[in-house]
Amino acid sequence: MAEVEKRNIIASEEATEEEKTSYLLHKQVFPKIGAKQDKPSIYDYKLEDLEQKMVEMGQKKFRARQLYKWLYEKRVHSFDEMTDVSKDFREVLKQTFNIYRPKVIIEEDSKDGTVKTLSRLFDGSDIETVLMRYEYGDSVCVTSEVGCNMGCEFCASGLIKKSRGLTAGEMVAQVLNMDEALRAKDPTSHVTHIVVMGIGEPMDNYQNVMDFVKIMNSPYALAIGARHITVSTCGVIPGILKFGKEGLQVNLAISLHAPNNEIRQKIMPINRAFPLKKLIPAIQQYTKDSGGRLVTYEYILLKGINDSPECALELANLIKPTFGFVNLIPYNPVKEKPYERSDWQTVKTFQTILMRHGIKTTVRKEFGTDIDAACGQLRARHEKVIK
Repeated sequence: MAEVEKRNIIASEEATEEEKTSYLLHKQVFPKIGAKQDKPSIYDYKLEDLEQKMVEMGQKKFRARQLYKWLYEKRVHSFDEMTDVSKDFREVLKQTFNIYRPKVIIEEDSKDGTVKTLSRLFDGSDIETVLMRYEYGDSVCVTSEVGCNMGCEFCASGLIKKSRGLTAGEMVAQVLNMDEALRAKDPTSHVTHIVVMGIGEPMDNYQNVMDFVKIMNSPYALAIGARHITVSTCGVIPGILKFGKEGLQVNLAISLHAPNNEIRQKIMPINRAFPLKKLIPAIQQYTKDSGGRLVTYEYILLKGINDSPECALELANLIKPTFGFVNLIPYNPVKEKPYERSDWQTVKTFQTILMRHGIKTTVRKEFGTDIDAACGQLRARHEKVIK
């Protein structure tokens, strides 16, 4: 425990009844599950949509950029802080929008610099966000849904079923909150990369994810380069095909995790709807429609399941006709799941076979193993403690 700084003891499975009671009292200050937003979040609006809204409200279009500056440059938390906006119009803004951000209720800091937060949404739902610190920059892993229905056997995200998709503004707020936490620790740093790889299937919440990406990429918001943003999918073909026609320079990652239908169907139920014989051609079509965008294949190595030399050879042959590379991921064990991580020699052998067959391959750096940084672990542990 000395290696992990916990902001809230309730995250521990050893929490006492007194600690649970204290947490439940604390919980009462947050909205109850099932609450409704009576006004849209101002963070939901792309710049062009906010410009249109300003015109509808009888204002000039420039108001939208003025508001964006307060939201994304000055990072205000209330309309009253917008001092160059008239008091009367601030009152109109209050009546029209909310400026609510999810409240961080648990933060865990790893010895490797990884930060994981559990945040409470307006309706009382909880979501996870992770900050990972690389040599080339600081990346936020964003959750796109409350829970997940994909049911991947090795993943903690599916331990809690999906209740709804997040709004664009709720995804935006995850990045803003994490960026502010990062700057508080290191004023010289800021979020430089975004991966939509947290809890949920992004293609199952397509339009909100696209709006989020466009807001983050806007030069008037966080101005994060499109090539520094990655959207992941476990293989939802309609979303992949639609994404290829967006005209964005945003990256696509495919959570593949198996070299054949037999293994993939056992560990990823999505394969029943979108088997490899349909998925691979869809990826090829995506590359064509997107102007030759490179695809990342995410491949978690599970001991004795998908990590054999035969699997490596089969994987190489499967993806060779596509334009992509493989990112091998050491498994972050989940207590509720029977899977184990492959040993390091197995990982290196797997990588060597792929590279010998012309497949560019990387091994992802491990993050936050001391704070259960894999998707869904903090939320699942937290929910278990308070029941």
